[in-house]
Amino acid sequence: MNENLNIDLRPLRLSDFPDLKKVMKKAYAGMDDDYWRPQEIQALINLFPEGQIGIVVNGSLVAAALTIKVHHQRTERPHTFDDMVGDASFQTHDEHGDTLYGIEMVVDPDYRNMRLGRRLYDARKELCEHLNMRSIVIGGRIPHYKNYASKMTPSLYIEKVRMKEIYDPTLSFQLSNGFQPKRILSGYLEGDKQSQEYGVLLEWANIYFERKESASQRNPSIVRLGLVQWQMRSFSDLDELMDQAEFFVDAISGYESDFIMFPEYINAPLMAPFNNLSEAQAIRELSKYTGAIRDRFSELAVSYNINIITGSMPLVEDEQLLNVGYLCRRDGSIARYEKIHITPSEVKSWGMVGSDSLKIFDTDCGKIGIMICYDVEFPELSRLYADAGMKILFVPFLTDTQNGYMRVRRCAQARAIENECYVAIAGCVGNLPRVENMDIQYAQSAVFTPSDFAFPTNAIKAETTPNTEMTLIADVDLDLLKELHLQGSVRNLLDRRKDLFDVKLKHDIEVQVC
Repeated sequence: MNENLNIDLRPLRLSDFPDLKKVMKKAYAGMDDDYWRPQEIQALINLFPEGQIGIVVNGSLVAAALTIKVHHQRTERPHTFDDMVGDASFQTHDEHGDTLYGIEMVVDPDYRNMRLGRRLYDARKELCEHLNMRSIVIGGRIPHYKNYASKMTPSLYIEKVRMKEIYDPTLSFQLSNGFQPKRILSGYLEGDKQSQEYGVLLEWANIYFERKESASQRNPSIVRLGLVQWQMRSFSDLDELMDQAEFFVDAISGYESDFIMFPEYINAPLMAPFNNLSEAQAIRELSKYTGAIRDRFSELAVSYNINIITGSMPLVEDEQLLNVGYLCRRDGSIARYEKIHITPSEVKSWGMVGSDSLKIFDTDCGKIGIMICYDVEFPELSRLYADAGMKILFVPFLTDTQNGYMRVRRCAQARAIENECYVAIAGCVGNLPRVENMDIQYAQSAVFTPSDFAFPTNAIKAETTPNTEMTLIADVDLDLLKELHLQGSVRNLLDRRKDLFDVKLKHDIEVQVC
């Protein structure tokens, strides 16, 4: 995947129409040549601009959703598609309606593996909650029904799709996005031979309807973190390792997590075939996988709509061996972080060197910092990141003994308290008996908080079972950090005696915001 991939979900514009028409022609191949016209798109934008949503990838529109407002009782009556769009005049749109009616959802077939349809549905749901609407209603096609029309009624077909006995590309997708079938609509879309002109009235209910004080499902200050406590095991090749990684991405994204973090040296099992080489040579061979792993993680971040912190991997650059990882954002952009402090064993066994690059990262959930293992044991670094605006610190680590783990854990807890931030740590467990210098691991992943009344009394938001492969999902509230900063029992950032001491960078080095 192109590292410069840019995904932008934004309001639809009339200038998008040429791309929109191309997408419709590709998506609706086999149907009559009856697509939206420019004046109809302009009318929708004029009537209800926030209801018309597009997704642009690298400057080209590849997906869109069109929506109008109606009163719920109108959807309860038998109707056709033309009834709901007023023969494309959209006179049916009611500014005071209590229900969103979806009249179009289209994705370029070449981009369907990126799960853009799910993003459009999520955007509609957010709009429904934001406007305090009762529900979203759609008339769904059943394009595979043509293959079963001689064998079963539409009702039986819908039930079998619901029970996953039959797959229908449209209905199955709508059901997976939380829509519930209400009734069959006969003659819904004239000329739809694939669906035999049947439609399914589906509804997604806004459970927050009329709760005006809580119009959105999740407070925007709440960030959901997902950690992977990764079991070291033998993998035959890169594909097998990435299949395991995708399993965790799929599982954690299913809980609508904003981030997923993997541990340090996640790709160490792929070093086994190089045991005939010296340790220094073997890890340099391992580094040849790093670019491919980065690209695969970036694809997963886009496909599953989640920000991925890849853990870390070796990388040879300008003949120097570095320990690096990547923040693969869900918009397709990629940023690299590097280990600053190298452990004595990494230097002795591999000849690894530390980076001079200090970075924090802008994300759709605010500024974050990422430190690899040993880096968290140096308080000056995290203090610089906190001063630059970091609210969540992620620490992928790998420790072989419980002593080493406790150093990482205790220091991570200290960083959370002294910098008034959340700290998440994720490590590897298990063993790799056929990999030199990576044979045993010990870990207990966790999310740590500051220590004050608004947080758990032990300052631990959540933690895993030690030495067991598992995931950890936890919500952290950024608003609590603001309150702590100004009104906490103690104020570790504000009360520093800067008249006596300070933490400053040397020379021309600065903390970059990436």
